[in-house]
Amino acid sequence: MQVDKAVKYIRKLIVEAEKIDPGSPKAHSLAARAKEFFRVYIGDESEFYTSLLFLDDKNPDKDAISNILIGFLEFVEEGFVEDFTPLQQAEDKIVSDFLEQARVLLNDKKVHPAAAIVLIGATLEEFLAKWVERENVKMGNLKAGISNYAKKLYENKLLTSQDNKDILAWAGLRNEAAHGKWDEISNRERAKIMLESVNLFVRRYGAEEN
Repeated sequence: MQVDKAVKYIRKLIVEAEKIDPGSPKAHSLAARAKEFFRVYIGDESEFYTSLLFLDDKNPDKDAISNILIGFLEFVEEGFVEDFTPLQQAEDKIVSDFLEQARVLLNDKKVHPAAAIVLIGATLEEFLAKWVERENVKMGNLKAGISNYAKKLYENKLLTSQDNKDILAWAGLRNEAAHGKWDEISNRERAKIMLESVNLFVRRYGAEEN
């Protein structure tokens, strides 16, 4: 989630807080969404998140929630939060590290390209899953998986049509590798193209460059 989206969401919660009557059950929903926002966006060790944890779960004070949200908004507007938080940066670093491992596998001629393809596919799936979680995209009845994550991200206008097509192609290669179709994925250059393409994709949408 980028800073401008974070600010927009926080302002929305603050407006909602102003409309809630003292003691209203709606305060529970507000508190829950605020907690989840802080947990996902800046991590569960932040003072903003822990401050919400100290609220009375049975009767959360909507003014206290609002004050915490306003405090975070001021924190952001002063420029203390960058587009990618330490939590997201850590997740993205893991993605980059796994893709680098896939590169090492592809450079080892003793290892079948399928090993790297499976690793690239698993890394891509994890990247998309975290993205879906951060953006609070609802999967509905769809099962977890590369293609379904891409479908929902595309429906929410977070991916382009070309991105979606590329991801489906990568998912196809990953499935061939996972199901032991060795002859169809024995071309090492094809696997290298997949690695470079996925690497560029995650750099564009989040993960730091190797």
